[in-house]
Amino acid sequence: MRESFHVNRLYRDGRRAMVSGVCAGTARHLEIHPNWVRGLTLGAFLFFPFAVGLAYVLGVCLLKTR
Repeated sequence: MRESFHVNRLYRDGRRAMVSGVCAGTARHLEIHPNWVRGLTLGAFLFFPFAVGLAYVLGVCLLKTR
């Protein structure tokens, strides 16, 4: 018998998306407001633009939309 468990997985949230939903999905996963994640992402982008940009693009490419 196959059992399915509800697992809090990371995904892109298309309903609360501003650009592609990566920050909204991350906020949903962490159970915080999306604007906090967006602000932290923007702040991190100012100091580490290549790393944050690469992580965001990978998030867009690899995460499924829910």
